[in-house]
Amino acid sequence: MRVSYELTDSNQLIIEYHATTDKATPVNLTQHSYFNLAGDGAGDIMGQSLVLNADRFTPVDGSLIPTGEIATVEGTPFDFRQPTSIGARIKEPHPQLKHGQGYDHNWVLNRRGEGLQMAAIAIDPVSGRTLEVTTTEPGIQFYAGNFLDGTITGKGGHVYTQRAGFCLRRSIFRTRRTSRTFRPRY
Repeated sequence: MRVSYELTDSNQLIIEYHATTDKATPVNLTQHSYFNLAGDGAGDIMGQSLVLNADRFTPVDGSLIPTGEIATVEGTPFDFRQPTSIGARIKEPHPQLKHGQGYDHNWVLNRRGEGLQMAAIAIDPVSGRTLEVTTTEPGIQFYAGNFLDGTITGKGGHVYTQRAGFCLRRSIFRTRRTSRTFRPRY
C-alpha cells in the first residue's frame, strides 16, 4: 500500500492511494482530515455550506454501522443536493441524526461513467474558501465533528470542540484481487 500527497500550484491537495494484493482482499483506504474553511480557531462549521452529489445515503444502526439499506435523501435532513448550511438541519429529530449526534453517514454518489467526478463542495460564506472533492469512488462519508470534545489541541493551541471541523472521506471497498490507484482531489 502506498499513499502520496501533492500540493499543486493551483491550490489542489491531491491524495493518491495505490494498493496491490495477490489474493481477494478487503481494501478500504481513507484518511480523516478535518476542515474548517473559516480557519483554525474561527469557531464551528455550522454556517458553512455543503453540496453532496448524491440522491441516496446509507442509514446506520445505533453503533453507526451501515444497515445495508440505501435510502433516499428526498425530504430528509440528509438532502444536500443544493447548497445547505451544515447546521441547518443537524438538530432535527431524525432517528439517523440521533444515532451519530449529527452527520456521520455515507452518501451514495450520483456517478456517471468512469474517472474523477464531483462528490462534494463546501464553502465558507465569510472567508470565501471553497473545498471541492472529486473521486473515482462510489460514495463519500460526511462527518460533522460530532464527537470532538475538547480533548484535542491543535495548531496555535486551539482546542477542538464539537463541530470545530468536518470530514469528507471518499468511500471505497474492494474484495477482489486488485492493483488500482484511488485518486480523490481536495
